[in-house]
Amino acid sequence: MYITASDLYNYVKCPHLIWRDKYGPQGEKIRETNPFVDLLWQRGIQHEEEVVNKIGQFIDLHVGTLEERFERTVKEMKKGTPLLYQGVIMHDNLLGIPDLLKKISENIYVPIDIKSGMGFEGSDEDDVDEGKPKKHYALQLCLYVEILKNLGFAKENNGKIIDISGKEVDYLLDTAQGSKTPESWWGLYQSVKKDVKALLENQQQNKPALSGICKLCCWCNSCKKWCRKESDLTNIFYLGRSRRDVISKDIKIEKMEQLKELNIATILASKKLDKSFLRGIGEELLKKYINRAEIITKTKKPVVYKKIELPKVPTELFFDIEDDPTQDFIYLHGVYKREKGKGEFIPFLAKEFARESEKEAWNMFWTYINSLPLNSYAVYYYSSHEKTAYKHLRERYPDIITQEELEGFFANPNVIDLYSKIILKYTDWPLSSYSIKDIATLLGFKWRDETPSGALSIQWYNEYLKTSDGDILKRILEYNEDDCKAMMVLKDEIESLSNRL
Repeated sequence: MYITASDLYNYVKCPHLIWRDKYGPQGEKIRETNPFVDLLWQRGIQHEEEVVNKIGQFIDLHVGTLEERFERTVKEMKKGTPLLYQGVIMHDNLLGIPDLLKKISENIYVPIDIKSGMGFEGSDEDDVDEGKPKKHYALQLCLYVEILKNLGFAKENNGKIIDISGKEVDYLLDTAQGSKTPESWWGLYQSVKKDVKALLENQQQNKPALSGICKLCCWCNSCKKWCRKESDLTNIFYLGRSRRDVISKDIKIEKMEQLKELNIATILASKKLDKSFLRGIGEELLKKYINRAEIITKTKKPVVYKKIELPKVPTELFFDIEDDPTQDFIYLHGVYKREKGKGEFIPFLAKEFARESEKEAWNMFWTYINSLPLNSYAVYYYSSHEKTAYKHLRERYPDIITQEELEGFFANPNVIDLYSKIILKYTDWPLSSYSIKDIATLLGFKWRDETPSGALSIQWYNEYLKTSDGDILKRILEYNEDDCKAMMVLKDEIESLSNRL
């Protein structure tokens, strides 16, 4: 049984995925591939093809069985072939298929992977040296390097990434992961590899957890079912896998109902004696978890902790954007206007995948906003994503709106991020996630689409670009409109709960 680069990627994404793929209840696995996952896969293949077409001469080794490709790969490296594409390298229980193997000296090769993301965390198109290596990239390169060293074709723990911008990014795998994490990437790889091996061989098991990354996973429903049945701690908002495991290890609690039995004073005394005890979980956070567990398991009703005053204006705007992060493209700015008890949806759509079209849609949005009488309206949005996206758009199209104007818009007290400014600060809900979809669904709101999803909206938009199908466009617009309406329902509920205080 081989350990592969895919196994390492899956482990970083979800440590439980390795075990569940092999030993989980196969009847609960979703067999249909998510269309958005397919889209990402196709984008990755397209980017890889674009890079390969520009790199010059190479030996193509992508055809044949693994054993045949391995024999040919070793043969070409012994010959000193400068560049190999899709070669197979194997040693003991390790299997790797780096996109490229590049000769850097006599009998020495460096593995290179082609990625459709930026090379480093926090980097941008102008400065790939900013930020730090991405964990899953680093671990995959470590696997390739270890195999190459065992085969006698590498000496140093180094690899490269060709990122979405086409630039080569060096990964020095003996360096520390960061200023607060002195362990090297190579050291991390050794421990992850050990865990993956134990999970693949069923010598080690771990538990599912509820997380925001689960939505595109084929095991999402299965793991959610387990967590609900077991009253797992990750049902509590903002209590993820790592904190769940810390609580389980240090105070032997597995279920939400057990939290109310905790003696906070005793726990705080233990933390004073041992700094590693419940590391990262202080008194305030622990009290939040206890309270949220009570709301989920007992009261089962939302709570507003203080009276909230929202703007009293004649016009309310609920707005939401749709964007494709894989192409750094914002294709829709949706606004639902409520005025005098009547609602109207106003979309600003980029009808082509082109910067000119993106700019035009954004310009139309601001033209509309600026047409409204000053101080006559309030704007509601959900999470910081819109604000961050608009900062990037302003940098891209500085002639549409000045930085001062944009900052002034979001600084306006009548422009309100419902999630960051209200939901997180002053409310709690009997839910594991405080997403707009989860909360609005709890409040009885229903999306018209049977599978409402921002990820699927991206897939729909790409289909629309290819076909100009009006039904697909209608689906995109209705989905965005419903997102905006969901915010309206939430805003009204917040006011209602607040008025009861």
